Amino acid sequence: MDRNLNLNRAETFSFINPWIRYFLFFFSFLFWVFSLLIVAIGVYAKVQKATDTFSFSLTLVFLTQLAIAIMGFFYSDQTRDALGKFVTKAIVHYRDDLDLQNLMDYIQKEFKCCGWNNYTDWSWNLYFNCTHTNPSTERCSVPYSCCTPVPGEAVINTMCGFGVQTQTFLEADKSIYPVGCADRAVMWIESHLMLVGALALGMALPQIAGIVLSQILISQIQDEITSVL
Repeated sequence: MDRNLNLNRAETFSFINPWIRYFLFFFSFLFWVFSLLIVAIGVYAKVQKATDTFSFSLTLVFLTQLAIAIMGFFYSDQTRDALGKFVTKAIVHYRDDLDLQNLMDYIQKEFKCCGWNNYTDWSWNLYFNCTHTNPSTERCSVPYSCCTPVPGEAVINTMCGFGVQTQTFLEADKSIYPVGCADRAVMWIESHLMLVGALALGMALPQIAGIVLSQILISQIQDEITSVL
């Protein structure tokens, strides 16, 4: 009899808040859409790799990855090492992979830097290697994305970085950004701590909200089960 009474009461009362379910569904759907967007951009970039729209899509993906990477830059040596390995790979394969070339050019232009530690890192690349035995016409050079812009220059001088690796830091500073991207990234973060913090908080809050709502829903389901037993 008591069991039937509890079952009848359960039909008109529930411990489970429907709004919790709605919010969980919304967050799950939001994450699903975001993941689908990233996949779509990656597929589109792969298909349109030889076109200019590829660069635009690549930039979107890169900015997303960069935002995630810089948030952990100060807080994890492993993150910095991972970024260093990525930039090293981009330098080594600069002429072999259009994706890495576009990314490296974007990084150097955006942060006004050259290489990871400094401009001589470009000797890691087969074409820019500065050893005397290198037959490349680009020996001891750096990409034009390292070059400082010349006021009033209508046409970009793509050869502005030729022979720069043979120059001292002060000499190279007259035509390129000799500082490495590692130092520039640290400087950028130090001057944008509020922005980095806001990005971290903005990405963390939805995930925290999803975890909290899930725990609340689990607790309410357990209360519902207990009430009918």
